[in-house]
Amino acid sequence: MTSRPMTRRTAVLGITAAAATLARPSILRAQSTGRVVVVGGGFGGAACARALKRAQGDLQVILIEPNAVITSCPFSNEVIAGLRDIEAQQFGHDRLAADGITVIGQAVTTIEPQQRSVLTADGVALPYDRLVLSPGIDFHFEALPGYDEAASEKMPHAWKAGAQTLLLRRQLEAMDDGGTVAIAVPANPSRCPPAPYERASLIAHYLKTKKPRSKVLVLDAKDNFSQQRLFEKAWKELYGDMIERIGLSQGGRVTSVDPSTRTIITEFGNYTPDVANVIPPQRAGRIAEITGAADSTGWCPIDPTTFESKLVKNIHVIGDACLGGGIPKSASAASAQGKACAAAIVAMFAGRAPDTPRLTGVCYNTVAPGYGFSLAGNYQPRGDIFAEIEGGATSPLDAPRELRAREADEAERWFQTITADTFG
Repeated sequence: MTSRPMTRRTAVLGITAAAATLARPSILRAQSTGRVVVVGGGFGGAACARALKRAQGDLQVILIEPNAVITSCPFSNEVIAGLRDIEAQQFGHDRLAADGITVIGQAVTTIEPQQRSVLTADGVALPYDRLVLSPGIDFHFEALPGYDEAASEKMPHAWKAGAQTLLLRRQLEAMDDGGTVAIAVPANPSRCPPAPYERASLIAHYLKTKKPRSKVLVLDAKDNFSQQRLFEKAWKELYGDMIERIGLSQGGRVTSVDPSTRTIITEFGNYTPDVANVIPPQRAGRIAEITGAADSTGWCPIDPTTFESKLVKNIHVIGDACLGGGIPKSASAASAQGKACAAAIVAMFAGRAPDTPRLTGVCYNTVAPGYGFSLAGNYQPRGDIFAEIEGGATSPLDAPRELRAREADEAERWFQTITADTFG
């Protein structure tokens, strides 16, 4: 990869396809245009629904999302560290509805692939020609003994932004100076692989400012992680020995927890921190499993050109839930996949072969106010997965602080752009 910072334009354009140039799809049925149902209204699902409607105005697009407000995971680490209000993370779907997308605020309980029908919690059955699943992640609680929804109220994961984000923030605020914050990091695949290390950085910033005798302990199920050298250089420069990381080969993998005593058990020892942030192993959102789109890995294999499920016909899977290969599970990638999936569906409706998508995934990390860096990659289908191709970029290791400050500003601009593009 070349060592040059990403521009705002490169970061925001998730795919190199112009929806405006798509040919008008043919009519699927004599009596109506095609109908696409999208389940999940986050970055992937909302981007897909919007791209579908923009590509063909008379296409029936239905977005099903039980949450009236989506709380964004990107930048939620700043909420935990007291640098940002959670209201800045919250978005609705009013603009999508104004664009002609039917938004249904219900949970999906059943999907019947043979009948091409989605059943919502209020008992309404919605037929579809194509179904797009963008369910995000769920937690694989069975893989971490002792951890479940009840345990998360004592040892928050804060890996789905919202109430858990605020709970972890309150626990940090209540901790005495001199305390220890432990972050349990799972093995990959996981949502936003660099995010636990950004979280450790920003918690360290909070502690350095408010409780300088305290410490951050990272218990990691991996030996290596994305942008590791950039993080470790920043930690040494900004926080000295405040952050300690124990990797897999040093016994850092968490094997179980005891929420009654707030104890984290690893292969080589036990820890009882003052604040325990336990990020459990993950898998595709439950509706993907119910539908039969998830395999034994817990994730959804897809055709990377069309995003159609390898296991269930006429169903496409995008975002964190799919087996994406080299492309990371991130908001940027989900948005890019949503747009590419929309382009593929429109082409399929028109009887054309979909173009081979080229996706860009970008990840910004803020390790302190005014100190950021980034990693971006380009991805194309190779076999059954996405593989990284040339043209990506990462921040240089030995960059002046002026560049770090510019990238922190760029991160904020990226967030404003992608949320406006997705939610309006």
